[in-house]
This record gives sequence, structure tokens and C-alpha cells, in this order.
Amino acid sequence: MESVLGRYRNLIVLVGVLFAQVVGLAVQVKRTTPSEPTRLIRIWAIGAVTPLERALVWAQTSTGDVWHNYFYLRGVRAENRALKAQIERMSLERVRISQDADQARRLQALLGFKEQFISQTMAAQVIGGSGSELSRSVFIDKGSRDGLKPDMAVITADGIVGKVLHVYRSTSEVLLINDQSSGVGAILDQTRLQGILNGTPAGELVLGRVMSDETVPPGEMVLTSGGDSIFPKGLPIGKVAKITPGSDLFLNIHVRPAADLSRLEEVLVVTKIDERQAQPEQVGGARAIDILAARLPSVPSKPENTEKSASSGSSATPGSVAAKTPTTGVAANGTPATGTSSTGTPKTAHPAMPGADAQSNPKATPPHAGNGAPAARNAPNAKSTAGDSPGLTSSSRAGASTPSPKPVNPPVDPKPQPDSPDTPH
Repeated sequence: MESVLGRYRNLIVLVGVLFAQVVGLAVQVKRTTPSEPTRLIRIWAIGAVTPLERALVWAQTSTGDVWHNYFYLRGVRAENRALKAQIERMSLERVRISQDADQARRLQALLGFKEQFISQTMAAQVIGGSGSELSRSVFIDKGSRDGLKPDMAVITADGIVGKVLHVYRSTSEVLLINDQSSGVGAILDQTRLQGILNGTPAGELVLGRVMSDETVPPGEMVLTSGGDSIFPKGLPIGKVAKITPGSDLFLNIHVRPAADLSRLEEVLVVTKIDERQAQPEQVGGARAIDILAARLPSVPSKPENTEKSASSGSSATPGSVAAKTPTTGVAANGTPATGTSSTGTPKTAHPAMPGADAQSNPKATPPHAGNGAPAARNAPNAKSTAGDSPGLTSSSRAGASTPSPKPVNPPVDPKPQPDSPDTPH
């Protein structure tokens, strides 16, 4: 080592002197830049250090990428499994909520319930505050010339803010919900307990009128109930922060507002609220009234021709001796006559035969003909049609055509009688 320094001592001294002169010149010389003049030594130092810094940053980034993309895959897989399970739970919950919504619409259509919808809003900007701790209100840049009126709801994307208290020409005063003189009808999301939300002098929100024997879990969502006729039902107010016992057997439920009331910049004023009734044609699937009507038993229809058939006497019971079926025939005087056959089948005599009245039963047949000969009695097995008897004489036909002046009905003999002497065998 000493031999090298001793051998190149003069050269080393010369190089050191030259380097010191260059550094001195770099410190004294300044380079003019668009922003400000910079010393030359600083430019050289930055140029010398920048490659080293780039190499260090590249090494750090590459090491981090390798760690997160390869060695940390176990945590990524676990997170992926958790996200998949959450997606499945949310899908099932979405199906259940969709079914509940359809059922709610069917019930609303069935019962005629009405719903309130925010149909028109107006954007406004907060331009000032009340400047007092006793009154919590803000001023917006919209007034009566813009169509604003008192008691209009003021909301944000996060939740409700307050209501319009006073309206001027170009500005309006909005009373916040945490003011001690405000009141909002509220309902708990899960337990469905209703109460009145009021502000306190300290600027907190307290939900009152809830009985002390009720159980209210912290963190439950508080919504508007629509009972104050200012805010539509279902708008978010905040979450339950804590529960303390109050006076007169009521709870004091402290609510953390959903909207940041201390940092309001832009708000929305609800200028129009529509009340619409659910229509049956807007409800998907079968309605409840249709399902009930399909499940109820139907009333049997009343027979129409019962009285008509009873009055005509056309129905006959089995085993009866003679059915009451009218038959049409020709009497001895040429007029049509009706009768009933022994088998219940109507028989019609030939209109061209004068003695066709012999087919009727003994009650409808005159006992004597016009020539004084006894008339033939009808037997069950006898042929009663005069036209069908080949041996019928002309005298009997002539006598049959002459009616008796005073017909007398003989007693009915149930036993069959022998054939008449006038009828040839």
C-alpha cells in the first residue's frame, strides 16, 4: 500500500487539486433556469444520486410486488372465499326482499294503501348559519321566487336535514333536526317501534316516547315514519348510539345523525310529494284476492228445468204400472184424443182410420158403438189398432165412426177379458 502511494504520490496530489478546483468552480457557478438560478454543484449531485435512487425504488417495488402477488396468496384466497360467501348470502337476501316487496305491493293493492313518493326536488346551497348555540338553523340560496314554501322537507344523499322554517324572496331559513324546537316522526327499522325525534340544547338527537320495557339494540337504523306530514316515510335519520332511562317510564334513545349537520354545503329541498295507490296491474304474479277466490269452494248451480219437467209429468219412476205420458189419438167424432199406453210409450193412431180410438185404455174408450154392439175392451196383449185388424167388418167400422149420444164409462176390470165376438180370430 505504501509503495503504491509513494510511487503515484505526485499524480494523486495533482488529481486531488484539480478535483478541489472543479468543486470550487461548481459551487460558485450558477446555471440559469426558468424558475430560479441553481448552482452547478447541486445539478451534478442530483444527476449522480438519481440513478441510485431509481435503482433502490425499483428494487423496493419489485420486492413488494413479489410479496403481495406470490407469498401473500394465502390471505387473498381466504378473502376470496369470504367474499364469495357474502355474495351468496346477499343473493339469497335479495330474493327474499324481492318476494317481500311483491307481497307488500299485493297487500297494498288489496287493501287500498297509499304510498308517498318524492317526485320533485330542488338543489340549494348553504350560504350561512344562525350564529347562535340556542338556535340551530342554516340559510339557503333559494326562496319564494323559486317556489319554496314553509314546512318543506330538506334532505341530503345521506339522510334528512330539517325543514324550511321561513321563506324570503331569494333566501330561506332551514330549521335543523337537532334544534330543540324541532320534531320528527321516527320509527326503528327492525323493532318497528315509533317515537318522536327531538333535538337538545347541546345539539344531540334523542328519540322519545318509547316504553322502558322495550329492547332497542345499539346500531339499529332510525327512519322517518311519515306521521309528521313533512318527511315521507322511509328516509334515513341516523343510527342508535346509546340508550338511557328517561322520565315517565320512557327511554331516551340517543341517535347519531346520518347526515353531517355541522358540514352542510349542498342540500335538496323536496318541492313535491305524490301519493299514489298501488294498482293491481302493476303487481307481478297472482294477487291475494285471486288466490283466495281460487281456493274457496264454489256454489253448485241451480237446475233450471225442474219445475217445467215436474209440471209436464214426463218423468216416471221405475216399476210403475203406467207412465203419465200423453198420447195423441183420434176420437170417434174425428177430434184428436190423448191417452196413455200401458208401457208408458206414446202411441198415435192413424188419422185416416175412423176407428182408431180403440188403441186407448178402457177409461178413454166409449163402451157402446153407435149400432148398439158392445165395444171391444183393450187387453194388454190385444192389437188395438183398427187399421191393423184384417178381419174388421164394414159394419163395425161404420158403427165405430158413429159416437154414442150418452157415453157411460163402465167399471174397469183389471183382469183380461175374452175377445169381442165382433173381432174375428
